[in-house]
Amino acid sequence: MTLVRFNGNPNAVFPYSNLLNEFLGDLSTTAGIESHRNVPAVNVAETAEAYQLEVAAPGFSKENFKVEVHENVLTIFGEKPEVQQEGVKYNRREFGSTSFKRSFRLPKLVNVEGIQASYDKGILYLSVPKREEVKPRSIQIS
Repeated sequence: MTLVRFNGNPNAVFPYSNLLNEFLGDLSTTAGIESHRNVPAVNVAETAEAYQLEVAAPGFSKENFKVEVHENVLTIFGEKPEVQQEGVKYNRREFGSTSFKRSFRLPKLVNVEGIQASYDKGILYLSVPKREEVKPRSIQIS
């Protein structure tokens, strides 16, 4: 058996965890394995018309989310308040109030005004449309 020293780099243990960062430029400031516990998983897909983001956030409602775009950075905030029940004593409680923040640097080819969001069955869906590229124009000389 070979022992390998852990150097504190989470990508050394999970070498594919940085793929999302490379795709749209994930700006999450969390570092290390433990800090990724409360950060929801995100799928990013690209079509000819838009980028599609799917954020796994079960137990939230659409009122618990806030989506902002500032200087080409898309930030998704989520906060679920803790629900207190009268007369209930928990022996162990692993979920309660949860909050998260994920930020992504957007490509310059997106239409920020056209971003749409919806929430269904524990998934927050974001559609970030692409801008019409400037088409070459031919000018006739008279």
